[in-house]
Amino acid sequence: MIELAVMVRELREQLNQAMTQTGPGPLRFELGAVEVEATVAVDRTAGAGGKVKFWVVEASGDASLTDSRTHRITLTLHPTLVSPDGTHHRVLVAGDEADGER
Repeated sequence: MIELAVMVRELREQLNQAMTQTGPGPLRFELGAVEVEATVAVDRTAGAGGKVKFWVVEASGDASLTDSRTHRITLTLHPTLVSPDGTHHRVLVAGDEADGER
């Protein structure tokens, strides 16, 4: 299992990578809303400073979490490219033509 925050951070890094890699052709995709659906286990730490953490569960790992409650959540993320002066820009993602994605 990985923390939900780590999953979102990895998604952000991969989107950044897709934006910076240019393919051989002029085709690009404008990035819109990104929907992510995950099964998470909720873990709460006891005590006054207790925290709630969300752990992303692999599909094959559901059966092993018999003592944890799992929930299915959907996140809708709206990636925005913001320049240092605060200006928002359209986000374009390069297609990876070597893998057949367009």
